Amino acid sequence: MADTHEHSRTRHSRDERRDEILRAVIDVCAEQGLARLSVSSVTARVGCTRSLFYHYFPSKEAAFDAALELTIDAFIDRLRAWDRERIPGDIEGALDGISALLKTLVVETPDLSRSIAADGDAVLYTAFVDRVAERCARFICETTVIDFSRYHDVLIDHVYETFYVLISGLILFIRTHPHVEVTVIKDIIASTLHIEGFTQKYPERRPER
Repeated sequence: MADTHEHSRTRHSRDERRDEILRAVIDVCAEQGLARLSVSSVTARVGCTRSLFYHYFPSKEAAFDAALELTIDAFIDRLRAWDRERIPGDIEGALDGISALLKTLVVETPDLSRSIAADGDAVLYTAFVDRVAERCARFICETTVIDFSRYHDVLIDHVYETFYVLISGLILFIRTHPHVEVTVIKDIIASTLHIEGFTQKYPERRPER
């Protein structure tokens, strides 16, 4: 029993060190730019040896990729919270919530994704958006869409692909148009998914039951 407890405590400590390294990767990128990211800059910030860094990551690129995934995890956590808190049957309320959340996530960009955008690395930023859209679309398809389909017809074909295109397109649009009204984002989402009839703005378009 003592060995098991000690193993758990050691594993937790190692996980914390890994998280510290990832946090340092994010901070270095945010403060100095991607070009200044190096194993030395990360270890100096954490106060650890290079051998400890390489214990967790084979290269700075691998550490950056893990930090990117950590950033995307935060996106998904916010999306998961929205899905938990929405009121079943209140489609317009859900639209209001997801529209405001999406704008917040893009405008109040996390440190790492902001540094990618600031460095002007279009290829890397596109890859980041691809990963965000892929995970968000899958999450919505596996949760919200299933809940919706219990009570209403899903009026779009290629559901995952539609959500992927919608999310990636809105991320890029909001990034270049940060002052866009949340109501505009809501209208785009609703019309793309053919659920605008569930809003007060377009009651005449409500699908027949």
